[in-house]
Amino acid sequence: MMTFLESRMSATDNATPLRFAINLGNAVLAKTLPDGQPGGITVEIAQKIAAEQGRVAQFIMYPTAGKVVDDATHDRWDVAFLAIDPKREEVLRFTQSYITIEGTVMVRENSNWQSVTEMDKPDVVINVGKGAAYDLFLSRELKHAALNRLASSQAAIDAFLDGEGDMAAGIRQPLESAVSNNRGFRVLPDNFGQIFQAICLPHAQDQLYGEISHYLNKWQENGAISEIINRNLAES
Repeated sequence: MMTFLESRMSATDNATPLRFAINLGNAVLAKTLPDGQPGGITVEIAQKIAAEQGRVAQFIMYPTAGKVVDDATHDRWDVAFLAIDPKREEVLRFTQSYITIEGTVMVRENSNWQSVTEMDKPDVVINVGKGAAYDLFLSRELKHAALNRLASSQAAIDAFLDGEGDMAAGIRQPLESAVSNNRGFRVLPDNFGQIFQAICLPHAQDQLYGEISHYLNKWQENGAISEIINRNLAES
C-alpha cells in the first residue's frame, strides 16, 4: 500500500511537465500553427506520450536538429524526435523508427542533373542545413562535391532559390513544396538515402526510454502512429 508521503511524491512527479524538443527545421514532422503553438506529427506523438505518463507536455521549439542535439546533455529537454544517425548516438538513445522519409535534391529546371548519383563531382556546391541528418550523411559519403552549410534546411532552400549553390539537398516534401511555389526548379526523382526518424532520449533516461519504446510498439501495432502520420501528411 502506498504511504501518504509516497502518494504526495507520486503526485508531484506526475505534475512535473514532460519536456519535448520539437525540431521546426523538419517541416514534414512539425510546424508552427497560426496561434503560435507547435503542431504536426511529432507534437501529436508527444501529446500521446505525455498522456500515457499522466503528465503535461511542455514544448521547447528548436529551429534545427543540430541545436536539439547540442542541448541533449544540458538537461533542457526530456524527449526529442530526430533522425537516427551514428554521430548522434554518442549522446542519444533512439527507439525504432516511426517514419521513413527521403533525402533528395532540388536543381534548376534547365540543368543537366537527372539523378542523385551524379551529384558527387568536383566543383559542385550543395546547399544543406547545418547539422541536419542529410548533412551528416552527405558529409560521410561525398568525396568530391562541397557542402555549403546554411543555418537551417529552409535557409539552404532559400539560398538556392536566390542563386547560391548548384543544388539544395533536403527532405523531399519541403523541396517539392518549394518547387511548386517557384518556377524554374525541379526535384530529382530518386534519393540519396532514406532517413529513419525516431524518438530519442539522453542515455541517462533508461526507464523513460523503456516506457516510450513500449508505447511506440503498441501504437505501431494498433495503427495509431499510421493514423497520425497519414492525416498530417494529407493536410500538409
